[in-house]
Amino acid sequence: MKPSQERTSIILDKLLFKHIDNTSLVLWRVVFGLLIAIEGFGAIATGWVKRTLVDPEFTFNFIGFEFLQPLPGNGMYYYFALMGVFGLCVMLGYKYRFSMAAYAIMWTAVYLMQKTSYNNHYYLMMLLCWVMVFLPANQWFSLDARFNKKLKLPSMPRWVLLALILQVWIVFTYASVAKWYPDWLNATVPELFMKGKSNYWLIGELLQQNWIHWCIAYIGIFFDLLIIPLLLWKRTRVVAFALSVFFHLFNSIIFQIGIFPYMSIAFALFFFSSETLQKRFLPKKTLYTKGEIKVPRYKPLLIGVLSIYFVIQIGLPLRHWFFKDDVLWTEEAHRLSWRMMLRSKQSLLTVWVKDKATQKLERFEYTELLSPKQSRNVGSKPDLLWQLAQRIKKLEAENGRDIAVYMDVKVKINDGELFRLINFKTDLANEPWHHFKHHDWILASPEDYHKKADNK
Repeated sequence: MKPSQERTSIILDKLLFKHIDNTSLVLWRVVFGLLIAIEGFGAIATGWVKRTLVDPEFTFNFIGFEFLQPLPGNGMYYYFALMGVFGLCVMLGYKYRFSMAAYAIMWTAVYLMQKTSYNNHYYLMMLLCWVMVFLPANQWFSLDARFNKKLKLPSMPRWVLLALILQVWIVFTYASVAKWYPDWLNATVPELFMKGKSNYWLIGELLQQNWIHWCIAYIGIFFDLLIIPLLLWKRTRVVAFALSVFFHLFNSIIFQIGIFPYMSIAFALFFFSSETLQKRFLPKKTLYTKGEIKVPRYKPLLIGVLSIYFVIQIGLPLRHWFFKDDVLWTEEAHRLSWRMMLRSKQSLLTVWVKDKATQKLERFEYTELLSPKQSRNVGSKPDLLWQLAQRIKKLEAENGRDIAVYMDVKVKINDGELFRLINFKTDLANEPWHHFKHHDWILASPEDYHKKADNK
């Protein structure tokens, strides 16, 4: 090995494989386990399982994962209850890796089997579940460590902490950058969001104030962009944590987005010193200070896997730049990109079918196939429209008819004017789906479509 390569290897070993106290990871496991258990049980209690997976006749899967279907009858209630149990096992550190892997598999299946309730936070939870499977989060303050003394260790390699911080940093940075477009910068989008909150007790009227909309717009941009650097810097850490608590509790109250705000507050555990965390939360825990460097035999594999993973995480949110037209209009490459709560979309949809044998064109009542939530979402998203066309064609084929499916769709973004989204002359049921290129049946975005304009 050359001297320069040897120096690089030594620096990398110190950076990644120096052992540090694992209090932050242990506490994170407890909080994360509790939150994913609440997600499992809460989805049943709030009716989310019923509305999203039980009531609909079919779900809009991620295209290519049609084999993932909700269980019949009450199966999905038992499914989510079992997820809740696995979440509690993660929290307690009991059969940790099995429980975490089981939850990760089950949540991934739920995520991929439906898009109507698509949420970037669900995607983040899926990623964190899989990351946590491979982390030594049960080596202290866990039932596993109590039953197996050999497992009990007060330390972890530094790469664990770095990987978690980098994952969170990517999420918040892209969430900020995605807001850098006209309708967010002029506070149009926050104003639209707050209109739906006017009936909130005590604060509903306040949320309609213009200055509140501007605060939401720019605090959102700068918070997402700067919160991780501010938490990393010791001098600003306490202030940043206080801002984080306020910001995420505000989002929880106003937008009611489940466990994500509390998960985001818990991310702060990775930024405070082990001494502080140990004194406040685990006073009986041994504080690890040796700082040993333990290079594992699987070092090349670990570095390779982490490198590939983070290249993908950094690259996926950029892929929409390689698609024709604006992602806000086409929705192509919108998912898996941390484009959170960026726009308001409304649509008008009429579905027509033409019997190829008789050439008769007739209107199709598509709403009878969909739940209310599916009906509200389908018209503004081309992939859902395409899937609906495939569904209609399949159902009609079962009745002995070979049909073409045409969709008259008009969409308005951020309370702008209505514009036609797709080519009405295209038989969507006969079109292939492309994951990695633009679909020509999606019409070009009109100029200034996101603003008030004359319909063209």
